Amino acid sequence: MTAGGRAGGSGLVLAIETSCDETAAAVVLEGREVLSSVVSSQVDLHARFGGVVPEIAGRAHVERIVPVVAEALERAGLGPVGPVGAVAATVGPGLSGALLVGVSFAKSLALCWDVPFVGVNHLEGHLYASLLEEPDLPLPAVVLLVSGGHTLVVAMSGPGAYEVLGGTVDDAAGEAFDKVARFLGLGYPGGPGIERAAAAGDPSAVPLPRPMISDGLDLSFSGLKTAVVQHVTRNPRVATPDVAASFQAAAVEVLVAKALAACEASGARSVCLAGGVAANGPLREALLGACASRGLRCFLPSREMCTDNAAMIGAAAWTRLASDGPTPLDAGAEPGLRFPGGG
Repeated sequence: MTAGGRAGGSGLVLAIETSCDETAAAVVLEGREVLSSVVSSQVDLHARFGGVVPEIAGRAHVERIVPVVAEALERAGLGPVGPVGAVAATVGPGLSGALLVGVSFAKSLALCWDVPFVGVNHLEGHLYASLLEEPDLPLPAVVLLVSGGHTLVVAMSGPGAYEVLGGTVDDAAGEAFDKVARFLGLGYPGGPGIERAAAAGDPSAVPLPRPMISDGLDLSFSGLKTAVVQHVTRNPRVATPDVAASFQAAAVEVLVAKALAACEASGARSVCLAGGVAANGPLREALLGACASRGLRCFLPSREMCTDNAAMIGAAAWTRLASDGPTPLDAGAEPGLRFPGGG
């Protein structure tokens, strides 16, 4: 079998994720069972810059990918040469230099081991994080995918079957968290900084807008970020915890409202969170409560599955290999790759 063939008898997929600032590898069995998952974070490298520096991220991936992959194989009880049935990698969206490290490494392994290579959409991978932990999730479901680079409202009727119902028209929610945190001096990444500061604040202290909260299923966070800056500029003595709490409350209220509206529009029976912002405690609590009051099933992935990881990429790869076959080895990274089905 060549690298362009289908997977053989082994149901094991070695998956690699290097779309941004985590170098990750995992071994997943038949898209359902995670045998190992290793994540090496670069947060410390980027913190002093207040955000991810693409060149630094790419270099760090080069330095870390070999030991991370080796550790994932070892934890799964495999030797340095497999055996696995396929090798997968995130091909986009993401930082071009970072993506190329993972894609090139995965292709090399697939070629050396004579197994298929599978390119995976990072955003689709986030949906599989929920299915990995809750395979019996009632479908159709609405997935609220909230990360630093993307905010999407997706209807999922089954593995590989999606419809994008809405998305951000400007800043992603996670991007707004990062920018507000940087403005308030709360460090990077912004989500945890905002949440920590907000715990000591009054969420009703600062009057902030809820952009587009009742206007369709699209979202907007740029105006909310600007409102924070303008309020603090006009009121320099306002307590930072109050600002953080008020901003967080506004963002959470909008996100929950959109998820519920999407359920009503699509007839979904359940709601899932996905993406890095899905680790936010108040968002998780608010969505869980809102779904319970409406008789909807709500699934909150573990915080480990919210952030970028390779296990979700391995799960998505198994389905993609079965439905579409291997990805050609001449396929490249796609930094601007869109979500399957639009968005």
